[in-house]
Amino acid sequence: MTALSLTPSARKQKRAEAHHLDPVVSIGTDGATAAVRRELDAALAAHGLVKVRVFSDDRAAREVLLAELSTALGAAPVQHIGKLLVLWRQPVAKKDAVRDDRMPGPKVVKVLKFSKSGNHRPQVKKVKVLGNMRLAAGGQLKRAKKRITSIKKSQAG
Repeated sequence: MTALSLTPSARKQKRAEAHHLDPVVSIGTDGATAAVRRELDAALAAHGLVKVRVFSDDRAAREVLLAELSTALGAAPVQHIGKLLVLWRQPVAKKDAVRDDRMPGPKVVKVLKFSKSGNHRPQVKKVKVLGNMRLAAGGQLKRAKKRITSIKKSQAG
């Protein structure tokens, strides 16, 4: 893979976003091993913007490592400050699983019951309405019935 390139304004924005991040991957004296690359690839796929800590005192080696990781993982090098490296790769869009058989979830509804005399405050009662229930006019919960369709209409059309 080739390394992505960012415009200076996009790099500045990514640096600002990465400021509060903690390092996700630490690279020790062994360097960028296969396990480190796998972990870094998984972190980039999950988050997109990743901060890496390198335990090496050689600045030139860290710069080479940043270039090597960015080309190997198809990521853009964002920042190299001290022993921290910041990489960015566009995260993969997740597909939302849509289920047709899914019913609406429970809702908490406030029901006001006014007093018959009018001298007292209305009573507020919280009611949990499940997916197969409806709230009737008097504040009562009723189970929803399946709508009965006409046999004649279903046969005709």
